Amino acid sequence: MITFTARRATATGAVLLLAGLTGCAKETPAAAPGDTAGPVAVKATDSECSLSRTDVKSGTSTFSISNNGSKVTEFYVYAEGDRVMGEVENIGPGLKRDLIVELPTGKYQAVCKPGMVGDGIRGDLNVTGAAAAQVDEDTALKQAADSYQSYINSQAVALEQKTTEFVTAVKAGDVAKAKALFPVSRTYWERIEPVAESFGDLDPKIDARVNDVEPGTDWTGYHRIEQSLWEKNTTKGMEKYADQLLVDVKTVVAKAKVVKLNPLQLANGAKELLDEVATGKVTGEEDRYSHTDLWDFQANVEGSQAAIQALRPALQQRDPALVTTLDTNFKAVFAALDKYRVGDGFKPYTATEAEKKQLGAVVDALAEPVSKVAGVVAKK
Repeated sequence: MITFTARRATATGAVLLLAGLTGCAKETPAAAPGDTAGPVAVKATDSECSLSRTDVKSGTSTFSISNNGSKVTEFYVYAEGDRVMGEVENIGPGLKRDLIVELPTGKYQAVCKPGMVGDGIRGDLNVTGAAAAQVDEDTALKQAADSYQSYINSQAVALEQKTTEFVTAVKAGDVAKAKALFPVSRTYWERIEPVAESFGDLDPKIDARVNDVEPGTDWTGYHRIEQSLWEKNTTKGMEKYADQLLVDVKTVVAKAKVVKLNPLQLANGAKELLDEVATGKVTGEEDRYSHTDLWDFQANVEGSQAAIQALRPALQQRDPALVTTLDTNFKAVFAALDKYRVGDGFKPYTATEAEKKQLGAVVDALAEPVSKVAGVVAKK
């Protein structure tokens, strides 16, 4: 067992790559293709991050993370410059989650983040060998990556356009127009959030809620402006935040247009988007001032569905029954959302606990089969 003790490290930058997680595991999974030594067991506590080994073969690897601490934790695999290769979020105390990720030969860091804050507990991870990338071996998977890349590009263009309109309204002092554009501009952000949030500090600068901001750090981004619009009914003083938001969004968009994604990142990202719904949108914590959470909810599910649809030909070849289940459960989620529609949008989200429970149940029912997609994709 190799143990990394807590220390802080400074990120030197970030390069965009879609990442995410697979579903909860009740037992250690079988070895992923290309990983002849089996899964890497990760034992996370509030002060340590212990890996059963720190040398793996190139290709697909499985990390089985157990949280033995008292805090909710996260697990990341970083390439040079804190490039996110894979991540597992929201691992509660006593829980276990699996991450399946494709790693080329190189030097990496394995990182646990107890409390889900800071730079985490870090240690080296070495990947050796010369396994061929999945997209080089499977035509259907290559087409999936290319198809999803086109989707990301289209959403990135719309994100910049609508955020520009939102920022213009804020700077013009047009409160009504800014309020109308707020959920529209965020739709495109939420559809590609697993891609966008891989940029280190860009995600918190753009999308942090007030309780996510570390002491001594200025609160910026969408939600900073949202608070002023709905609590104070003014854009006064928000000009600098609007300007910074547009700069940050343009940076994300530029990087999104050149990102290269692999099939496992599509699968993991689809699951991560549903986790976003379950932990932030269903609860009403995300857009707590405007109560426009259902716009974000729908966008997250649409982004998840887009990733799954890109993978559909490959999934149909490998597990057609899973495809049928996914189709059924996506329809169920959208049907549940339809009950809250008003015109082209949604009524303010002030759901009762019973309504939240119902929405959470349909999301959980969809997340379960989506969590299986990475394992199916990893099969040869």
